[in-house]
Amino acid sequence: MEVQQVVITGGGGSLAAAIVHAMQTPRWSVAAPTRSELEVTNPESVNSYFKNQPIDFLICTAGVIADTPLARLSEESWDHIFAVNYQGAANCAAATLPIMRRQHSGHVIFVASHSALHPPKGQAAYATAKAALIGLTTSLARRCGRHNIRVNALLPGFLETRMTAAVKESRKSRVLEDHALGRLNEVAAVAKFIAFLHEHLPHTSGQVFQLDSRPP
Repeated sequence: MEVQQVVITGGGGSLAAAIVHAMQTPRWSVAAPTRSELEVTNPESVNSYFKNQPIDFLICTAGVIADTPLARLSEESWDHIFAVNYQGAANCAAATLPIMRRQHSGHVIFVASHSALHPPKGQAAYATAKAALIGLTTSLARRCGRHNIRVNALLPGFLETRMTAAVKESRKSRVLEDHALGRLNEVAAVAKFIAFLHEHLPHTSGQVFQLDSRPP
C-alpha cells in the first residue's frame, strides 16, 4: 500500500486538527505544521519547509478573521488579512506544485468562505482574500490538469472553531437564520468530506464545494 504524504497548513487550528483525526489511517502520513514551523506569509519559511519534501496532498486551512468596517480598516490590517488568507495559500501552492508536477500527481484544496460570495459587514478584506482563492482554484485547475494535479476549493460554512470563538452570539444567530436546515456545519464533517474528495473523487477538479445549507 502506497502511503500518501499530506500537509495541512494552519496546524494550530480546529479544522486542521479535525482533518488530522480524519486521516489517522495507515494510508496517510499527515503533517500539520503550526505557525512556528511554517509561516505561510513568509516565502522563505514556505520554501524551506517544502524543500525536498514529497507531498501528494496540500490542504490550506491557515486563516485569520478581523472584522472591521472598511472605513476604519487600516492598510496594515488589510495587508495582514489578505496575506494570511490568500497569499499564504498561494505561497504554499507555488512551493508544492513543482513537486507534484515531477510526480505527475497531486491535489490542492483551498479553504475559502461563503463570505467570498456574500460578504457580511466588516469583512471586506477577508471576503476579498477568499474570493481571490476561488479565482486561484479555477486558474490552477486549468493550468495543472495536464500534470494530473487536482485543485479544488471548499466553502465549509460557519464553524465553531477557535478562530470564531470571539464572534458574538447575535452574529451567530443571524448566520443561522440563513441555513435551510437550521443548524451549523461541524469541523468533523468538513474533515471527512476533504478525505472523501481526495480519495474517492479522483476525476474532480476546479470545483467549489459549499458544505453548509445556505443558498449559494
